[in-house]
Amino acid sequence: MAVATDIQKTVEDVAAHLYVWALKDIPQDLRDALAEAAGRETSVPGQRVLQTILKNVEVAETEKNLVCQDTGIAVYYCRVGEHFPLHPALIYEALYDGTERATVEHPLRSNTVHTLTRENTGQNVGYRVPIVHWDFVPDWDGLDVKCVPKGSGSENMSFLKMCVPADGVNGIKKFVLESIVGAGGKPCPPGIVGVGIGGSADYAMHLAKEAISRPVGTHNEDPLVAQLEGELYDLLNETGIGPMGLGGDVTALAVHVEHADTHMTLNPVAVNYQCWAARRASAHISADGVVDYDREA
Repeated sequence: MAVATDIQKTVEDVAAHLYVWALKDIPQDLRDALAEAAGRETSVPGQRVLQTILKNVEVAETEKNLVCQDTGIAVYYCRVGEHFPLHPALIYEALYDGTERATVEHPLRSNTVHTLTRENTGQNVGYRVPIVHWDFVPDWDGLDVKCVPKGSGSENMSFLKMCVPADGVNGIKKFVLESIVGAGGKPCPPGIVGVGIGGSADYAMHLAKEAISRPVGTHNEDPLVAQLEGELYDLLNETGIGPMGLGGDVTALAVHVEHADTHMTLNPVAVNYQCWAARRASAHISADGVVDYDREA
């Protein structure tokens, strides 16, 4: 019992650290992508926006402050080893307590409300919040935790369509294009466009959310899906929406597609449009409680 308690406190500490870290420190791959975007943006408004974003990242780092005032909802992705010495129920409890602690100790803006009354439900915690996605790994004793805070600007720009097989790949492209054009400047572009294809309706959206948490510059392992990522990237950057929707060359920093096999009569497609501040932070916890902080653990 003492070991479990120590491990649980470690997971709580990790959650508290990751939530704040993700909100303050933009990953290097994203910094590089923003700098590259500024290097090829030719419109005056777009260039001004990108230079402001880059300055914002620099000031946040120097002042050790938040990159964006919207601290979002804490979303955790957990890879749990079969032999990790803490039950998932207690892992969730630790993530909950860590999120609450980070909100109080920093302090952070609290965003969680009841969906009907709109009354605040706690310090960025509440019923089924934080949100945790689980992946269980056999014959392993570690725990990987990734925190991906999701603000409302990007989360509001989520779209789902139940395509049919006859729509084909062109139907997928058309839906993604319509979604991004319809979103305009609302999700604070340029950002990462996550696309989930296949599975069921709910799983397609899960895949789209999983896609936005990948580092910029990565590609799907399936060559056909990777090809679709490239085609969508070119297509979306031809829209002219540009930084913050003010017009320009750069609308998407990246397009990431995740997929799953599906039923023969359907093809769900989901889009999640992540804002330019694609925040994420990761850690690995070993069975003996040693923590290794790494953005892509």
